[in-house]
Order: sequence, then structure tokens, then C-alpha cells
Amino acid sequence: MATYKPRNILITGAAGFIASHVTNRLIRNYPSYKIVALDKLDYCSNLKNLHPSKSSPNFKFVEGDIGSADLVNYLLFTESIDTIMHFAAQTHVDNSFGNSFEFTKNNIYGTHVLLEACKVTGQIRRFIHVSTDEVYGETDEDAVVGNHEASQLLPSNPYSATKAGAEMLVMAYGRSYGLPVITTRGNNVYGPNQFPEKLIPKFILLAMRGMVLPIHGDGSNVRSYLYCEDVAEAFEVILHRGEVGHVYNIGTKKERRVIDVAKDICKLFLMDPEKSIEFVENRPFNDQRYFLDDQKLKNLGWSERVIWEEGLKKTIDWYTKHPNWWGDVSGALLPHPRMLMIPGGRHFDFEELNRMSHVNGPKLPNGKSKL
Repeated sequence: MATYKPRNILITGAAGFIASHVTNRLIRNYPSYKIVALDKLDYCSNLKNLHPSKSSPNFKFVEGDIGSADLVNYLLFTESIDTIMHFAAQTHVDNSFGNSFEFTKNNIYGTHVLLEACKVTGQIRRFIHVSTDEVYGETDEDAVVGNHEASQLLPSNPYSATKAGAEMLVMAYGRSYGLPVITTRGNNVYGPNQFPEKLIPKFILLAMRGMVLPIHGDGSNVRSYLYCEDVAEAFEVILHRGEVGHVYNIGTKKERRVIDVAKDICKLFLMDPEKSIEFVENRPFNDQRYFLDDQKLKNLGWSERVIWEEGLKKTIDWYTKHPNWWGDVSGALLPHPRMLMIPGGRHFDFEELNRMSHVNGPKLPNGKSKL
């Protein structure tokens, strides 16, 4: 199997959750690679996520937006970029229901700017586009075979629709201009440094504050979770061994209901789930299940290493030791956070926050108390 060896890598969204773990891993393991980390430092990015890399001679951070064609072209030329790992995106489904145009702008237009810059410079040897399992849409509850890389894309929310749209652009530039593209589609990821709008860090921070854990709908939705370091290793493998023009699922066949995730966190915090879980109004549409076939990636030599129980304990330990990593995130802990997408900070609607602190017991949407 041929091994690809990059020289100068541009990582977009590098101060975000997954990309920061990938950046730090590559800096740590490959001192001969120059890594240029590009991030506009949106609400879910944090320069502290890149702290392990900041003193490395092969690391450079640039604050900027992938939507700026001038900046992107400048970086590709001046840094002699031969490889792009494109993580930058708006990713939170709840926000996409209220701010869908921002998702189109960031996820589709931003990707288009990058692709066009690659076409103009003609120097890119790998373009790794980071997508999501949500582009496949909902998996049948009784399906025993997961979505494979050639499965039809049937996105069901504005977020996944913009990711699918970005994928179509990537595929088109690969076919029309010969751009050496690789696409990944991943399950949910959890671990240290994740902004707490996502389920697991949200539940952990709420539990740390002695507040109830809000669950959309009845909690029967099924998700698969991979620990962040396993995912960073997957990208390391795909970077070096992935085949141009191919798609790779990054996933696990181990599934958990959302209600069981909440109960596991309650158990580790010695909380009574009967009193600490609240069922709230569901999303406008909430896919019941995502299920991936991960064999293609395993054929490259990757495998999941960190089991759920170990990864969850590591994650709780990190948040316990770094409670103020993100500053004031109380707005992100709402059952249905609504980012206003105002530059320069985090702006939420706080109307439910006080109510969450004074809930007597878990309730279903119909008002009945039941787990």
C-alpha cells in the first residue's frame, strides 16, 4: 500500500474540537511536516485547544476565514501548501434550524472558496474533506448492515444538507479538475476540548453544576460515539494511506441510546437518573439512528481503541479539571441553544436556563414524569 507523505499541510478549523486533536497529533508525531492552522475563532473554537503545538517550530497559526478567497490563495502560495485537511464548518444541528443561512455560507461557500483556490494554484496533492454520517440520513431501526460509502445521501436537517452540498462540490472538483480529493464521514465524537453545545460535554457540565440533563423527545434515539484520539488516529491513517477519489466512514458499530448516555453520566456523578433527567420538546426532526459500515477504514489498518467506559471517564476527568476552559457557556447548556451568530462572541437565548435549575423531576413532553 502506497504511503502519501505531505510536506506543508493547511488544517482549516484547527482550533475546533476534532481538528485540534488532529493538529496536535500530527505536530507530535511528524516534526518534518509543517502545519498551518487556520481558524476564524468562532464561538466553538478555542486557541487553548492548540496549546500543545504552539511552541513547535513546524506549527503556525493564522486567524482568518475560509470564506476569504484572498486569504486562502495567499496562504496556499506563501506557505507552499500541498495538502489541505478541511474541518472548518458550522456543525450543531440545533443551530442549523434557526440559522440555516450561516450554515450555507460556512459549509458550502467556504468549501467552494477552498476548492477554487486549489484549482487556481494547481499545487494541491491531497484535499481531505471532513463530512458527517448525517448526510446519509436516518438509518432503519432494524437495519443490521450500516451505511457504506456508496450509500445514497438523504440529509434530513439544514446542517446535514449543507454538508452534503459541500460534498457534491468536492466530488465535482475532483472529476472536473482532477483535484485529488478524499472525503470522510464520521460518527459522533467526544472527549476533551469539545464545546458543550454537544450532548456529552453538555451533560457533563450540567451534572457538575447539579442541574438536570435535558433529553430531546423520549431519549430512544440511537447514536454511535468515538473517542477523539481514535478519530485523530483515523485521520492520520487516511492522510497517509487513503486513496484519492474515495470516501471513508469513520465509525463504530457500538451504539447507545441517548437516554443510556445520560444514565451513564448520572452514574459516574452519583446522581439519581429519576430526578436528574428531563425529557424536553424534540427537534423539528431528530433522526432516530445513524449506523455506519466502517470496514473500508479498517482495511487501511485503523481500529477503535478506547472503549466507551474508559473514554467517558477520561472526558469527565478533563472537564472536572478544566471547568472554565470555555468561559461562560451557560447559554450552550440550554435544551435548545439558539446561537445568534453575532461575530466576536457567544450570544444565546437564555429563557430556559433558570427553569432548568429548578426542576423537581424528569418529565415527558406530555407533562408526565417517567423514565
